[in-house]
Amino acid sequence: MLEKLAEIEARYQELNQLMAESSNDIPQLTAYAKEQASLEEVVQLYSNLQRVERETAGAEEALAEEEDDELLEMARLEIQELTHEKDALLEQIRAALVPKDPNDDRNVIMEIRAGTGGEEAALFAADLYRMYSLYAEKQGWKTELLSSNPTGIGGLKEMIFLVKGQGAYSRLKFEGGVHRVQRVPVTETSGRIHTSTATVAVLPEAQEIDVSINPDELSIDVYRASGHGGQSVNTTDSAVRITHLPTGLVVTCQDERSQQQNRMRALAVLRARLLEMEQRKQQEEETAMRRSLVGTGERSEKIRTYNFPQNRVTDHRINLTIYTLDQMVDGNLDGMVDALVTTHESERLATAGAGT
Repeated sequence: MLEKLAEIEARYQELNQLMAESSNDIPQLTAYAKEQASLEEVVQLYSNLQRVERETAGAEEALAEEEDDELLEMARLEIQELTHEKDALLEQIRAALVPKDPNDDRNVIMEIRAGTGGEEAALFAADLYRMYSLYAEKQGWKTELLSSNPTGIGGLKEMIFLVKGQGAYSRLKFEGGVHRVQRVPVTETSGRIHTSTATVAVLPEAQEIDVSINPDELSIDVYRASGHGGQSVNTTDSAVRITHLPTGLVVTCQDERSQQQNRMRALAVLRARLLEMEQRKQQEEETAMRRSLVGTGERSEKIRTYNFPQNRVTDHRINLTIYTLDQMVDGNLDGMVDALVTTHESERLATAGAGT
C-alpha cells in the first residue's frame, strides 16, 4: 500500500507541472485539475501518515535514550497516541483507495414511466416526478425537462428530465428500478386500495467525448408536436424522433418549439442510454464484480413500496421501513438515500477488504 501511496503522491506533483504547461489549453487544464482534485484526499492522508511515522520514530528514539522516569512515561504515552492515530489514518486511506464510481460526479438523466395500473400508475409517476423535483430543489440542484407525455387528469405516461448539480448521480443512482404504490386511487369510488407501479431509470449524463455517435447510424424523423387527444400545439414539424440503428434505441422529444432544441435534447438522452449500455456490458464482462447489497438498478427489479394508508415506505433491498411517507413525497429523501449510500459503502469496503 505504501508503494501505491508514493505513486499517487508523485502523480499529484506531476500534475502541478502539467497544469502549468497546459495553461492555454482549457479542456486539458480542466481534465488535469479534475484528476488532481480526485487525488487530493489520499495525498493529504499520506502526508499525515508520514508525519505520524516521523514523530513516532522521534519518540522511540527518545524512549531508548531517556533515563528520566517522567520523560520516559511521556514518550510512552506519545507513542501510544501516535499508534492510535496511525491506525485511524490507515483505515481512512484504505477507504480512500477503494475505486469510486466514475459516474458519481456526473449530472443525471432520470426517466419515469407509468407501469401496471392504468391511470393510477400515471398519477403515481407524476408523484414520483414531483418528489424528485422537490428533492433536487432542496439539494440546490437544477432540473431541466427533456421529454414528457402527460395524461388528461394530471398523470404522466412518461417523463424524462435532467438533474444538474454536484453529487446528483451519487445520491440518485439507487432510485433506479420498479416503484410500487398501494393506495386508494382518486378514480376509485368504492374506497378499495389498488396496487400500481412506475419504473424509474437513472442514467449518468454522457458528454460527446464519452459516447461517439455516427450520424450515419441515426434515423431522424420530424413531425408535428401534439397535445392531449391529438390536439395540435405547434404549427411546425418541431417534434423529433431519433432511432439509433445499431441498437434499435428510439428517443422522442417534442416539448420545445424549436426542432433544433428537441434534436439536442433527444441526442442527450440517446448518449446517456448508450453510455449505460456500454457500462453495463463492461460490468457483466468483469466476472470479479458481484452484485451489491443495494441491487443492480435493473428496471425489472422491484425496489420500493409506498403504502399511503399506513404512511409507510419500504425499501426491499436493505429491508428498511420508515413511516414518514408524507414527508418523503414532499422531497425529504435524505433519510432513505443516506441509508442506501451507507449500505453501499459498507459493502464496497467489505469487498475491497476481501480482495486484499
